[in-house]
Amino acid sequence: MKYRDLDHRKTAFIFELDEVLYPEKDYLYQVYYLFTSFLEYTEFINAKEATDLMINTYLSEGKDAVFDCLKKKFNIDEKYRFNFDHLKKTAKLPLKLLLHQNMLSLLQEIVIDRKEIFIVTNGNPEQQLNKVKQTEWNGLEPYLTCYFADEITPKPETDCIDLLIKDHNLQRRNVLMIGNSETDEICAEACGIDYLELSEF
Repeated sequence: MKYRDLDHRKTAFIFELDEVLYPEKDYLYQVYYLFTSFLEYTEFINAKEATDLMINTYLSEGKDAVFDCLKKKFNIDEKYRFNFDHLKKTAKLPLKLLLHQNMLSLLQEIVIDRKEIFIVTNGNPEQQLNKVKQTEWNGLEPYLTCYFADEITPKPETDCIDLLIKDHNLQRRNVLMIGNSETDEICAEACGIDYLELSEF
């Protein structure tokens, strides 16, 4: 599916950030690298081995299991959990985050067609803003409006979308949410707006 295949009556498009506009692992893997480099300096562990463990744990058990697995394997003091959580929110990445190519093309076509783009993202607002700031937007920054749902109520609750629609005087029939999760699908349905699964792109 391409932009030209979408309903031309849509005037506003809503996206999640993680796993929709870019792959979240591109952020987390850089955080893991920075964290293990810090531990190598303070605790004299092997940074490469620790990074590999964190990545493998992320892939096999999910991101919430990463620190506990590292702690157990390398006997890391619990006090470092604070450092890790802080780094996830504030990390200065070595490399910019890159959008999925199909999403970059879609955003550019929406802008050319003079329609509105919104990012409505779940998760810690400080962390999500940090990701937004370190993404390579290819000049799209002036056309993006971001809402951090956790400042109101996380999706699938509709509060943030309802506020967005009110703020920008939108008609629900003219809004399309593009997502990659059951959370976004449920939210869109509850809001009375159309939903499109990312896999269709």
